[in-house]
Amino acid sequence: MKSKVAEDFRELISAVAYLPSVSLIMPFDPKMCLRTELDYKIANAIKEIERRLLNDYPRERAEPVITKLKELAGRLNYNTYKKSIGIFVNPIVEKIYYLDIAVDEKIIIDESFEIRDLIYSKKDIHKYLVLIISAEWAKMYIGNTTQFIRIKSTTPDNVSAYKNDMPERVSNFTEPQKHKEIMLDKFLRHTDDGLSIILNTTPLPVFVIGSERALGHFKKISKNTNRIIAYIHGNYEQEHETEIRELLKPYTDDWKKVKQEDLLHQLNNAADAGLLVSGIKDVWNAAAAKNAKLLVTEKNFMYPAHLSPGAGIASVEQHEPNALYIKDAVDDIIAKVLENGGDVEFADDGMLKDHDHIALIKYYHGVY
Repeated sequence: MKSKVAEDFRELISAVAYLPSVSLIMPFDPKMCLRTELDYKIANAIKEIERRLLNDYPRERAEPVITKLKELAGRLNYNTYKKSIGIFVNPIVEKIYYLDIAVDEKIIIDESFEIRDLIYSKKDIHKYLVLIISAEWAKMYIGNTTQFIRIKSTTPDNVSAYKNDMPERVSNFTEPQKHKEIMLDKFLRHTDDGLSIILNTTPLPVFVIGSERALGHFKKISKNTNRIIAYIHGNYEQEHETEIRELLKPYTDDWKKVKQEDLLHQLNNAADAGLLVSGIKDVWNAAAAKNAKLLVTEKNFMYPAHLSPGAGIASVEQHEPNALYIKDAVDDIIAKVLENGGDVEFADDGMLKDHDHIALIKYYHGVY
């Protein structure tokens, strides 16, 4: 059975140009904001759209769109548990979509609608994990553009916790240095386990800061090396948040590069876990089966196709008679992923050449 929302998305994507077309994308999280606050923001956005429409189009063309927009705003669902909305209106189409992605407010007035505008409007939140290690202790933080928050791990954050946990034959070593190295490895292995737990729930880029000795040990024992963006050498035991932030600045200033590297890390991890599908046809099938946690596609990748009932998609050159033509199967996939609570990221062109330009991380193993 076809999804009604997916059909609506396809209708929106394939709608003929009919000026003016208005897209209003904005945060909409009733469970976190007062209704009066949301109403105020929506009213202001509509006022701005009305001003621009009346300024750029004849009144007889602008007013029907303004009327539809106000009617849609009056029918918004304040019981939703989503994070944002996309409102699309032109003289012949009116649609509202409730989405699970955080977005920045964006108003687009053009000749047509683009589902990709929803992704371009995603809030670019600079969030990352920082693990600071030494031969004695470890600290972990979640950082963003404004603050650091200390994460309290369930594992001990000081190597002294493992002194009484050493086998007697090891604790009686006459070589103190060898004893210390064994304790350090044990401590860092548990620290890495704590990092794994956090990454399973909060998959963010990771920076590891520490002395050369601590980093050397950590690289040998860590199971998360393919999630780490950079190892930063130095003894920063006494550094404050401002100094740590300054240390990370060369990396966080080029956030696009950090984000792209982290996406590749996530794809590689998913491949190792058997949760990655690549190529337009397999990605289409996974999205259609509602098994899409994260879709990554090159930003300019498009795929005109035909859809055959029960046979999935085929290129425009190879298809069954009477198959449904799709202007861009990638837009349809984006719609399906967003509809079912998944996330979507764009990669630079060429970055996914090993995945045929598009890849998808599934929620679970299974047949689709």
